[in-house]
Amino acid sequence: MGGVLIGFAIIGFVIFVGWLLARLGIVNQDGRLVLNKTSFFAASPALLFTVLAEADVQLLFSGVLAVAALGFLGVFLGYAVVARIWFTKDPARIALAGTASGYSNVNNIGLPVAIYVIGDAQFVGPMLLLQLLVLAPLLLASLDIMTAGKASLVGILTQPFRNPMLIGGALGAIVSALDIQVPQPVLAPLEILGGAAVPLMLLAFGISLRGDRPLQPGTGRKEIALAVALKSLVLPALVFVLARFVFQLDDQLVYACTIMGALPTAQNIYQYALRYDRATVISRDIVLLTTVLSLPVMLVIAALLKP
Repeated sequence: MGGVLIGFAIIGFVIFVGWLLARLGIVNQDGRLVLNKTSFFAASPALLFTVLAEADVQLLFSGVLAVAALGFLGVFLGYAVVARIWFTKDPARIALAGTASGYSNVNNIGLPVAIYVIGDAQFVGPMLLLQLLVLAPLLLASLDIMTAGKASLVGILTQPFRNPMLIGGALGAIVSALDIQVPQPVLAPLEILGGAAVPLMLLAFGISLRGDRPLQPGTGRKEIALAVALKSLVLPALVFVLARFVFQLDDQLVYACTIMGALPTAQNIYQYALRYDRATVISRDIVLLTTVLSLPVMLVIAALLKP
């Protein structure tokens, strides 16, 4: 338990430094975008390549992936049914908030949590593949149809392969699957570059927390509350049940699945909402509130389940 608390303390401190830099006016939101882009296009792909190149490729396509997929499907359908009956008939709004109920922040928070709390970064692999190869293209295609009445097949099919994190992760998985030995002169600079990924992510995330005020009147508070409850409480419980009793995974995998299920909603959802001009405030507040709740929830999970 002490190691878990140290891991959370490390993550929390770096996030706090990012927030403090923004609070003092040293770094503004433009600076956050620079950090995010540097991490997204350079450091994170390098980190994922070096981690997955040495990962157990069976983990990428194991029960862990099935647990993540079924967990997402469960909370998405739950949100969609409740929201459609009681809150709104806008399909784009339901699609965005429903996806926010299960789409996790694998990048900014998932990688640090996997490294410092679970103890192995390879556990981001299955969720990364699911979200970038399946969930994001489906959501974007749906929003294209709902807002414009049409969708580009080429755009849908190529969208995942324009993501540098997916490219880095996929190349690493291929190296692992084929048991290729990467020469040290090639691996060493990638390890140095990848080492910058986590601090850049956490600093950028801390900067992004400056100035947001959630749950303003007229913003769809009930929809936000439902999505936050599903993401922060129901999803971790659901993936625990699936991992423990349905797929009967070992204790370490059950712990990893449950911790990853408790990750907050990814900021990608807010970016998609801005792009299509649908449910922007709802998406922003879900991201912020699930982020605040994720720490205590993961601490409870660690206390109960850590092997």
